Order: sequence, then C-alpha cells, then structure tokens
Amino acid sequence: MKKLLLSTVLLLCLSLTFTSCRDTKNENAQDAVENAAEDAMDAAEEVADDAEEAAEDAMDATEEAMDEAGEAIDNAADAAGEAIDDAAAATEKAANDAADATKKAANDAANAVKGN
Repeated sequence: MKKLLLSTVLLLCLSLTFTSCRDTKNENAQDAVENAAEDAMDAAEEVADDAEEAAEDAMDATEEAMDEAGEAIDNAADAAGEAIDDAAAATEKAANDAADATKKAANDAANAVKGN
C-alpha cells in the first residue's frame, strides 16, 4: 500500500510539474502576443502622428505659397499701374511738345507770310 501511495504521489507531482510548465509557456506566448499588439498600436499611433504633422506642414507650405503668390500679383499690379501712369505722362508730354512745335511752326509760317 505504501508503494501505491508513493507511486500516486509521484505521478501527481510529475503531472503538476508538466502542467505548470505548459501553463508558463502558454502565459509567455500570451504575454508576447499582448506585447506585440501593444507595439503595433504604438507604431500605428506614431505613424498617425507623423502623417498629421506632415499634413500640417503641407498646409502651412501651401498657405505660405499662396501668400507669396498674392504678394507677387499685388506687386505686378502696382508695377503695371506705375507703367501706365508713366506712359500716360510721357504721352501727355509728347502731345504737349507736338502741340507747342505745331504752334511754333504755325507762328513762324504766319510771320514768314507777314514778312514777305
């Protein structure tokens, strides 16, 4: 009877040892899966943050480019307005000079006719 009892205790100890080792492996595998899932979530969050930052940078660059384009258009409009003003002034001066020259020529012609 003593041998039977000792054999039973030995079998129980062996079965507990193998069962507990199997559970440890199972727990380690579960921990590894959980850690991998957490790492994947962290990586996904980092990618989302990086994408958001890149989108914000792109929007800032676009806004800056639009501002610069608006300034260039304003500068071009100002330059065109100044060129038109300069051309108008030059045209007016040329017209006045031509009118003066015509008056002088007419006066010279009239004086020449009176003098003859």
